[in-house]
Amino acid sequence: MIEIDTEQMYTVENTEEFNHTKVNQRLDIWLSNQIPDLSRSRVQTLISQGNVKVNDETCTSKKISVKTGDRIYLTLPDTQPTTLQPEAIPLDILYEDDSLIIINKPAGLVVHPAAGHPDGTLVNALLAHCPLAAIGGVQRPGIVHRLDKDTTGAIAIAKTDIAHQHLQAQLKTKTARREYLGIVYGIPNAETGTIDLPIGRHPTDRKKMAVVPVEKGGRPAITHWTIKERLGNYSLIHYQLETGRTHQIRVHTAEIKHPIIGDPMYSSNRSIGVNLTGQALHAWQLTLQHPISGELIKAIAPLPDQFNTLLKILRLRANI
Repeated sequence: MIEIDTEQMYTVENTEEFNHTKVNQRLDIWLSNQIPDLSRSRVQTLISQGNVKVNDETCTSKKISVKTGDRIYLTLPDTQPTTLQPEAIPLDILYEDDSLIIINKPAGLVVHPAAGHPDGTLVNALLAHCPLAAIGGVQRPGIVHRLDKDTTGAIAIAKTDIAHQHLQAQLKTKTARREYLGIVYGIPNAETGTIDLPIGRHPTDRKKMAVVPVEKGGRPAITHWTIKERLGNYSLIHYQLETGRTHQIRVHTAEIKHPIIGDPMYSSNRSIGVNLTGQALHAWQLTLQHPISGELIKAIAPLPDQFNTLLKILRLRANI
């Protein structure tokens, strides 16, 4: 039996559907299977916050096993009202319907409020334009994935909780494709390759990420790359992410000695004599399945003016 307490308490009786529940199945897996409206990550958060009881005992570990006859109580806390203020910031919309919106984010725009950026973010702009899914969090409503402040391009935001869960699942199962274009220093030795190096917080500079062994806290990170154009001593590279770690492309490219041009954090203060706002990295194409219709959506974000200008300068220098 599952008894779920919410503002509207309801009970799900033991049915044939639940008789197939595996004995000794992990709590978070079992709960997310029984309540399709809650993603596993949402269930894990509820468990860690003490909102789940097993046989009248509060449980904060997702790893305990559910056994036949256990009574599980789940309390869904009240949704916290957002304190974020809508702001009339212009949006470059690539796609929009009732479930999601895809924005071509400009350089300099932070995705959601955080320390040092309490307002003026993409979330503030979106709140002035449309409703957003609540389960992204009070400070991050609707946010499914992120782009760094000075990385431009396509980013998807969920308008409903169902869309949020569906899009996050696509990113987790790698059915959504995120493709980037970047201009780097130097020319790689091969035409194409894969960087498979774990990424974690930098051991001495907490603002940076770094290649960190898994046994020391690094998380698996995989970036596929292909040279699109040789530009003298520089290269235009096409990247496809298999994982989505913070600063992933920037860290990986720096690690193989071909950092992104203009990257203030990972390019070792290199200069090319051109004024840039941030790094020459652009989320060029985002491909995903619509969370309701199942239709394949491919959003292409045009290259920003600064990126195109840099390409022209490098082509002229290389006599291309």
